[in-house]
Amino acid sequence: MTDTTTVLPLYFRTATELRDAMRSGDLTAVEVMTAFLDRIDATDDAVNVMVYRLPREAALALATEADRARAAGEELGPLHGMPIAIKDLVDVAGMPTSRGSRAFAGRGPMPEDAPHVAKLRAAGALIIGKTNSPEFGVGTVTFNDVFGVTRNPFDTTRHAGGSTGGVAAVAAGMLPFCDGSDSGGSLRYPASFCNAVGLRTTPGLVPAVAGGGSWSPHSVNGPVARTCRDAALLLSGMTGAEAFSPLSSGLGASKELGAVRTAPLRLAWSVDLGDLPISPDVRSSFAQTRDALETGGVEVVDIDVDFAGADRAWEVIELIGWFSLLGRDPLENPEKYRDDFARNVAEASEFSTSELIEAEARRYELFTRFVELLTEFDAFVCPGAPVVAPPADWKWVPRIEDETFDRYFLWQRLACRLTVTEHPVLAMPAGFSDGGLPIGIQVVGRYGADVELLAIGEQLELILGAADVHPDLG
Repeated sequence: MTDTTTVLPLYFRTATELRDAMRSGDLTAVEVMTAFLDRIDATDDAVNVMVYRLPREAALALATEADRARAAGEELGPLHGMPIAIKDLVDVAGMPTSRGSRAFAGRGPMPEDAPHVAKLRAAGALIIGKTNSPEFGVGTVTFNDVFGVTRNPFDTTRHAGGSTGGVAAVAAGMLPFCDGSDSGGSLRYPASFCNAVGLRTTPGLVPAVAGGGSWSPHSVNGPVARTCRDAALLLSGMTGAEAFSPLSSGLGASKELGAVRTAPLRLAWSVDLGDLPISPDVRSSFAQTRDALETGGVEVVDIDVDFAGADRAWEVIELIGWFSLLGRDPLENPEKYRDDFARNVAEASEFSTSELIEAEARRYELFTRFVELLTEFDAFVCPGAPVVAPPADWKWVPRIEDETFDRYFLWQRLACRLTVTEHPVLAMPAGFSDGGLPIGIQVVGRYGADVELLAIGEQLELILGAADVHPDLG
């Protein structure tokens, strides 16, 4: 591992520093782009996260144009000249979208950008490729039959997490930041495994793709970065209303972080969300995190939250979403799909109306419970994942302590239960196992207060110091 007490290479400098250096003229966009392209060349064979890349000449041409615009005094967006890659569930004009599925592999370039991708372009970001995802984003580890396994930069024998495999690219220094999506921990588990920041945003803050699913608050898009300040910077280029994304109606763009927050913090604290199994190394790290925060002047209060019905509510809503996305094709042509994905769709096709009504009722109940809780606390904190990054040949974690799991999503419940609250959830670096693997925390903030949550995260980040540690990939 590398820490920032030594001189950092350009690819490990913060995105905010790079953006500011380009604006001041201390760096050019071509220099920044070259550093990241070289880093991808040097490390992606080991990590396997970039599933599509612009040719180097095309990427450098984007950077050259960004430098020309700055030199000409043109108005610059908040992300001007910054390279980024997009999760392979999301359409980018001129690039293929495989969704990690044999059913979609080989499709030609997409005709237009997804809404938040268009906003990133308008903000000045330079899109240079696509990042890996499990099939349709199913599961919290990234592997598929099209591109293979994305590995953890801190230990390439282990998973990077998923479904936002792009977290591995950010942690490894291949990208300054990237986008991701989250319905059951797809931003949060990989951030916890890779010592990165991932934000499950308030529904609607980042506009969803047009379609029936755009009415649902269940799956959201959000930023991935190495620091909370960088996540806020990226978020500022992803947000705002979109005519065909109904939950975004009336929502303005988010803002970058201002001065570092110094107000006293009062945190609600939960080791296991009531009853979930947590591995000993995560429990130990979580206790050390608490000690560090209390030593740093943070008030920490143990609380119990009733999550009864949350697991079933998440399962019903999640599986119906997959059925809504693809209809009966996985039922009629299961050979084209991953077995557990086809099983999801088959089960969803049999759900009753009463099961959906009950799931929606439990979701609203959990939402209101957290609204009330966060009138008394600045944030709610629990572990980022129940284990450290699992071995790269596992399809999911089959056992934690004395509890075994026969479905991929059962070990995700530490994230899924928070999804049902519909509040923004920040995953961020907190510490390391004795073996040097990252261990994160989840921090739940007030509904609609995503930038405030990132400011709280930065305050915690400065106390904990874990974000300063980077993997050593040579």
